[in-house]
Amino acid sequence: MCQSWVGAASLLVFALAYLCVVFEEKLHLRKSKPVLLAAGLIWFFISLACYNSGAQDQVREALRHNFLEYAELFFFLLVAMTYINAMLERGVFDRLRDWLVYKGFSYRSLFWTTGALAFVISPIADNLTTALIMCAVVIAVGKEEPRFIGIACVNIVVAANAGGAFSPFGDITTLMVWQDGVLDFFTFMKLFFPSLVNFLVPATIMQFFVSKGFPPPKLGDLSEIKNGGLVIVLLFLATIVTAVGFHSVLHLPPVFGMMTGLAYLKLYGYYLRESSHGRHSIDRSDQPTEHRVKDDFDVFDKIAKAEWDTLFFFYGVILAVGGLGFIGYLNMSSAYMYGELGPTYANILVGFLSAIVDNIPVMYAVLSMEPAMGEFQWLLVTLTAGVGGSLLSVGSAAGVALMGQARGAYTFFTHLRWSPVILLGYFASIAVHFMLNGQWSAPL
Repeated sequence: MCQSWVGAASLLVFALAYLCVVFEEKLHLRKSKPVLLAAGLIWFFISLACYNSGAQDQVREALRHNFLEYAELFFFLLVAMTYINAMLERGVFDRLRDWLVYKGFSYRSLFWTTGALAFVISPIADNLTTALIMCAVVIAVGKEEPRFIGIACVNIVVAANAGGAFSPFGDITTLMVWQDGVLDFFTFMKLFFPSLVNFLVPATIMQFFVSKGFPPPKLGDLSEIKNGGLVIVLLFLATIVTAVGFHSVLHLPPVFGMMTGLAYLKLYGYYLRESSHGRHSIDRSDQPTEHRVKDDFDVFDKIAKAEWDTLFFFYGVILAVGGLGFIGYLNMSSAYMYGELGPTYANILVGFLSAIVDNIPVMYAVLSMEPAMGEFQWLLVTLTAGVGGSLLSVGSAAGVALMGQARGAYTFFTHLRWSPVILLGYFASIAVHFMLNGQWSAPL
C-alpha cells in the first residue's frame, strides 16, 4: 500500500494534521480535532482500498487491536487524572505552592527547589501536572523578575520530563512501554540516575544565570487542605500499588488495577459526603446550633474535569499511527532505523524526533515496529523519548502548557537559548545509562 494512492493520501493527511498540532497556539485549534479527523480518514482510505480485495477481516482485526490498546490507555489515564483533580480540589497542591511562596527562599533557592520537586513529584503524578504546579510558584514569586520566571520554567520542564522518564506513571511513553509488557515496573528504576543527570547537568549550568536576590515577602495565611485531602493522596498511592500488583503478580493489564483504585476514591467520596452531615456551627448569638453541612465532593465532577482534549488526542494518534503501520510505513522505518542505523543510533535519534514531533506518536510507532531489542535498548529508547522532548519547548506537553501559563516570560526562544546545555544533559544521561548498565562494549 505504500506505493499506492492510499499510502500517499494517508501520509499527507497525517502530516497536515500534525502541522495543525504543532501550531496549536497560533491557530487556536485544539490538538485533538485534526488528529481525530486524520485517524478517521486514514482508516477510511484503507477500508476503501481493501473493500473488494477480501482483506476486510484483516482491516477490522487491526482496527480492533489498535482500539483496544487505546482503551487500556484511556481508562488508565482517566483514573490518574481523576485522582489529580481530586487532590487539586481538596487544595493539596495549593498548600504546597503557598508553603514555597511564603517560605522566603532566594531566587536561586527557588530555582533548585522547584526543579527538585518537579523531578520528585512527576514520577508519581505526571510531568504535565507537576510542571503546571511548579510554574504557579515561580509566577507568584517572580512577578518583579520576569527573567527568573523564564529560566525557572526551562528548569521545571527539564526536571519534570526527566523525573517522568524513570516511572511508568511519569509520562505517557513510559506508561505505554509498561502496559505493552516490554519492561517490568521496577526495571524502569534503572533509569533513575541517568534521568537525574539529565536534570542536574543543565540545572547546574543555568543556576549561575539566576538572580541572587530575594523576592519580596508575601503576607497572609497558608491555604488549608480540605477535609480528606491527605487521605486521597494515600488512596492514590494505594491505587498505584494495586495497578503494579495486578500487572506484576497476577499478570493482568494494569488498567484493571487502576479501575479498582477508582472504586477506592468513589467509596471514600461517599464517606466524605455522609460524614459531613450534622456538623455543629456557631450562630450570631454564640449558641451552638446543629445543621446539615453536606460536603460537595463528587467523583464524577473530577472525571468531567479530566484532560479530554488530551485523551482524544491520544485516540487520534494511536489510530492514525496504527493505520500507517497497517499500510506498511512502520515496517519501512523499522528496517532503516533498526536495520541500517542499528538500535543505539536509532534510539538516540528517537529523542530528537520527540523534540520536533512529540514523544507519544514516536514511541507508539517504535512499539508498533516491534524491533528486536533487549532490556538495555528498550530502556535507552524510553529514556531518550522521555527526556528528548526537553530539547525544545514544543517537544513535550509540559513545555507547551508552560508557554501558555507563563506567556511572555517563557517562550519558544527563551527555551531555545538553553537548548545547548539541555543537549549536554541529554548526552550525559545516555552516557550514564551505558556506564551503569554495563553496555559500553555493546555493538552500536
